[in-house]
Amino acid sequence: MKRALRPASVIRFVLIAGFVFPVYWTLVSSLSPEAALFEPRSIVPTQLTLDHYRAVIDEREFWKPMRNSLVVAGSTTVLAIFLGTLAAYALSRLRFRGRTLILAAVLAVSMLPQVSLVPPLYLVLRATGLIDTYAGLVLPYLSFALPLSIWLLVGYFRQLPTEIEDAALVDGASRAQTLWHIALPLAWPGVATAAILTFLYCWNEFLFALSFTLGPERYTAPVAIALFRGRYQIPWGQILAAAILTTLPVIAIVVAFERRIVEGLTAGATKG
Repeated sequence: MKRALRPASVIRFVLIAGFVFPVYWTLVSSLSPEAALFEPRSIVPTQLTLDHYRAVIDEREFWKPMRNSLVVAGSTTVLAIFLGTLAAYALSRLRFRGRTLILAAVLAVSMLPQVSLVPPLYLVLRATGLIDTYAGLVLPYLSFALPLSIWLLVGYFRQLPTEIEDAALVDGASRAQTLWHIALPLAWPGVATAAILTFLYCWNEFLFALSFTLGPERYTAPVAIALFRGRYQIPWGQILAAAILTTLPVIAIVVAFERRIVEGLTAGATKG
């Protein structure tokens, strides 16, 4: 006897297809000849070519924007997680006057529109000679990456039990030792999640990268893709190929961190 399709299964299939099909179509289009992009064609491609990828890598030297994005997003993530972990642990564990006000200020900074920060940041970076440099991108990126990491980690630290930390403090451990040896191992899934989200925000950021860079030597991947278009035509095949190349590091990093998150959650459940 055949089992009837459940509405939940149909909805799940539609949602998965809605997420997967655009990625599949982007990949197929990036491997199709330029002329085939504007003609009706089947879902399964009949002609495949790597010309778009060769043009992106050889002619446009897309590896430079990819390198810039990796350097800027990676550096920002490391700084944001390091500073955010210290700040979040202090805000979640230490009792001092003005703690709520600091959290509110952090939230207010994260809610400011990016376009309102461009003029003052540009003046500061120009005065300090940081325009068109890696530091000139990392520091502005921290303006939205650091509040994000702080808020995520404050919520995670507050969920951790304090009994083990209190016992360590009674035994003579300092706050720094308690954070490093006790809180961080327990909070590793939250730290990894904050790192993933911070990296993704930095990797996809466009406005600051466009405003604070002057030439292709410092363009990030989103800016380089946006400037692919010419005066009379738009090379859609190269744009789609560059989009696929830009997605690959993100997928690799998410997969790598996902394993550690699952291990951390499983270890915490086992110990509990």
